[in-house]
Amino acid sequence: MPMETVRLAREGEIAIATIDNPPVNALGQALRADLARAIAEAGADPTVSAIVLAAAGRAFIAGADIGEFGKPPLAPFLPDVLDAIETCRKPVVAAIQGVALGGGLEVALACHGRVASVSASFGLPEIKLGLIPGAGGTQRLPRLIGAAQAFPLMLAGEPIAASRALQLGLVDEVVDGDVVAAAVALARDLAARGAPERVCDRTGRLTAADREAFEAQALATTKGSGEMPNAMALIEAVRGVFTLPFAEALAAERALFLKLVADPRSAALRHVFFAEREIARVPGIGADVKPRPIARTAVIGAGTMGGGIAMCFANAGIPVTLIEQEQAQIDNGMNRVAAIYAMSVTRGSLTPEKRDERLALITPAVGLAAAADADIVIEAAFEEMGVKQQIFGALDGIAKSGAILASNTSYLDVPTIAAATKRPQDVLGMHFFSPANVMKLLEVVRPQGIADDVVVTAMALGRRLGKVPVVVGNGFGFVGNRMLEARTRATERLLIAGALPHEVDAALTGFGFKMGPCAMADLAGNDIGWRSRKARGKTAAVADAICEAGWFGQKTGRGYFLYPEGARSGQRDPEVEALIARISEEQGVTRRSFTTDEILSRLLDPMVNEGARILEEGIAARPGDIDVIWLSGYNWPAWRGGPMYWADTVGLRTLVARLEQQAAETGDATLQPAPLLRRLADESKGFADLKARSA
Repeated sequence: MPMETVRLAREGEIAIATIDNPPVNALGQALRADLARAIAEAGADPTVSAIVLAAAGRAFIAGADIGEFGKPPLAPFLPDVLDAIETCRKPVVAAIQGVALGGGLEVALACHGRVASVSASFGLPEIKLGLIPGAGGTQRLPRLIGAAQAFPLMLAGEPIAASRALQLGLVDEVVDGDVVAAAVALARDLAARGAPERVCDRTGRLTAADREAFEAQALATTKGSGEMPNAMALIEAVRGVFTLPFAEALAAERALFLKLVADPRSAALRHVFFAEREIARVPGIGADVKPRPIARTAVIGAGTMGGGIAMCFANAGIPVTLIEQEQAQIDNGMNRVAAIYAMSVTRGSLTPEKRDERLALITPAVGLAAAADADIVIEAAFEEMGVKQQIFGALDGIAKSGAILASNTSYLDVPTIAAATKRPQDVLGMHFFSPANVMKLLEVVRPQGIADDVVVTAMALGRRLGKVPVVVGNGFGFVGNRMLEARTRATERLLIAGALPHEVDAALTGFGFKMGPCAMADLAGNDIGWRSRKARGKTAAVADAICEAGWFGQKTGRGYFLYPEGARSGQRDPEVEALIARISEEQGVTRRSFTTDEILSRLLDPMVNEGARILEEGIAARPGDIDVIWLSGYNWPAWRGGPMYWADTVGLRTLVARLEQQAAETGDATLQPAPLLRRLADESKGFADLKARSA
């Protein structure tokens, strides 16, 4: 006989229903059934005047049972259980310790009172699963705290602390002590007042001013996230609190929720959610491996990247020494950092006090000797092997024993850098993305022979910095830039074959990217890739010709596009288009037009092909890791799930056929399908069928 997940006990005339469904009291079918039974039993007992809903363990209710995802729902359904709580003729008070997330918060909202411990946290994270709250969250939360307060919380999906919940009116009381005893006291008080007030009947916060503020938020969200089906559904559901009776609004919310469950874009967002959870599990490293303590850090190089990395540490409250070779260089670097913080103050995203706190955590210094007391040293110097080896060789004699030495290299071989030291087991790559103080992605490069606790420390530090850290293997360009180079080569092929820069970019922005490859190159500076190609003996006829003309992008007013008077968005440049046509003619290519679908295929298929090689080589442990990298660092549209997920939706047999056709047309052997891609296609499988392997 299955164990009951809800236990009933008594404290005088107060019934205490304690949820006990380890490890996080997830709202599976058994818990829903036991909860409904407990409410009905206590509600029918004439000796009970009120009910306290408590929980065992460290969580109140952490949300839905993930094991039920993708399966047919089983009765009793959560909305019905919550209706039983809300319509109970006796007051029901939630005693909330730990987390109340998703359906857990919806349970609390259906209660007539809420008491929280100081350590409790609250959130409706369904947006991150491509969904919206589906059991009354979009209706009860606005009625409790106002739509203009509730909508941003649901749109962000991030938890809030008990103190903030009290400030908003989400909870009635926060206690530093026995939360159940406090809930019992509130339950007695509510019982003495008579029939309990239901959240569904509250309208005091739904004022004309609240509606106006919500509609302004909805308009801004539509402009910024109009392609996100869950965001649009959330707007529609919350608007229902103003336009529909509660029962109708509740039914509308449920219909929107169920529609999202079936929406392929929402399915892609759910894939992203679980892929982001999975990246924390590093193959081959057990949970018993603990990170090294990081109390003080050092960054070598005070340029744009080094300064941004130093800001990451300061923003996380970690002291950092920013090091340069000369006083003028460190002065310029600190001035740049101060200017960025000043801009944040001007915009209102940072207070002057916080700015001063963060600047005080950055200690400028001249000379590598200043890194002697750092627990981790991150090198952010020029992308030249000789420079990096020289720095690491010097650091080897300066850094303390047990200190981690990391390179911010984008492409270079980490073991070759580590060979300049006598501690290769402590040397790894930590590839930040520019601007480092903004971009979320962090590639943690795990070369052969690296100590496990060094990898674990880099991952933990990345999370502490607010990054999305992903472990990758050592290899040219690692994962993100290696696939980006495949797309860059594809862009060059398309331009020579007949497409124009604005057509290439329009295809990609229409797919959901915020920027196309040509505009992105102009923004970053075309000379960066030019220098890299020359250093590696590589050429790209169109890109090289643009650079040889001195058209480096936005900073020079011309690149693939024109940027008159410092414009941030480019205009078509007839001279560039004529230059491209001339190169096509010189190469004996008869230019032709391409459809949007053809352009997308020629841009994205080679990326997937390179991703398959990366997986086969063990540079990435999982297809989901590649997807997270492209979402977090390269603006792949989240609702398309990432390149490897997208490939599965297209079908790998289709991709193999398209790549074979492209290889035949161009004579480019790199476009031949990767062995892994071909094998999966032959077996009628997808990348989702692969198991994780050690990166």
